[in-house]
Amino acid sequence: MTLPAPPMSLLAELTHRCPLQCPYCSNPEALEPVAQELSTQEWIRVFDEAADLGVLQVHFSGGEPMVRRDLSELVRHAVRKGLYTNLITSGVLMDSKALGALSSAGLDHVQLSFQDVAPIMAEHIGGMKGAQEKKIEAARLVVADGMPLTLNFVVHRLNVERIPQMFDLAEELGARRVEIAHTQYYGWGLRNRRALLPTREQLQQSEHDVAAARERFGTRMAIDFVTPDYYADEPKPCMGGWGQRFLNITPSGRVLPCHAAETIPGVLFPDVRETGLARIWNESKLFGMFRGTDWMPEPCRSCARKEEDWGGCRCQALALTGRADATDPVCRLSPDRGLVDKAIVQTDDQPFVYRRMGRNAAG
Repeated sequence: MTLPAPPMSLLAELTHRCPLQCPYCSNPEALEPVAQELSTQEWIRVFDEAADLGVLQVHFSGGEPMVRRDLSELVRHAVRKGLYTNLITSGVLMDSKALGALSSAGLDHVQLSFQDVAPIMAEHIGGMKGAQEKKIEAARLVVADGMPLTLNFVVHRLNVERIPQMFDLAEELGARRVEIAHTQYYGWGLRNRRALLPTREQLQQSEHDVAAARERFGTRMAIDFVTPDYYADEPKPCMGGWGQRFLNITPSGRVLPCHAAETIPGVLFPDVRETGLARIWNESKLFGMFRGTDWMPEPCRSCARKEEDWGGCRCQALALTGRADATDPVCRLSPDRGLVDKAIVQTDDQPFVYRRMGRNAAG
């Protein structure tokens, strides 16, 4: 049997606990309680196995990973194993002492998320008063430490017009990279799609604003731009292709090819408490399910782009058509493209369904 190439990146979801409650959160709707989280030693074993498998990068995420008291210990171990370490954080729990511990542990990079540049709207989205001040202070601490900083702005219908101001803030804070990421419509984002999906005109303006920023900053600031799939006519290669470059480990140890894979019904999700990471990556039914091209239906099977987009997003196909093995409906050749066109016009100002954990899950 020919083994697949090793994954490049591991997303370590240390916890689903978070002080914020963003209505587009990438966490699943069924959030995992603290009692189910992997222990320090279990995560250390995962990083050992990841390094042996050939993983190059580990991204510490959540929820909010800084609620874990062992975060600096986990970072230190990953660094010792030769893994590039990136912290994905809201920044609201970061102070000089916490950052000092992470810096001493060898953390390579911080990716700091912002809900908006306008504090009132940021609080409306994140549900935490004073969060914006805490984020700005966290950014200043990271830059003062000399650690590379990326600012991530999740944009949608309610804040997309402030992209120019987002770049102004990034320049003021000294960020080396900025990601302008339109909301992706899975999980909580899908539940709130009608309130979040931008208009076509807003998307076009965001493209213009990002192009202007790239011209303005040149090589001084790296800029990533993630567009909403719904306005595309060709699917993008979700996570670089199912089971090809990326694996995600949930707080309780389930191993997934992408954030939203648990929405697929009738599937057994392997667990690092029960099975080694290499065996999961190389042999599990889950990772082989949509890996490569053999699984593809028409028109994907005959498409010249099938080894570029790898069939698009399986979870998006499931969310829109009810079938994970369907052609991604954003594709102009999909028989289900009409579902996307219908969703584009189904927007309104409905109240958000916020991400909230039960009291027994907060820890």
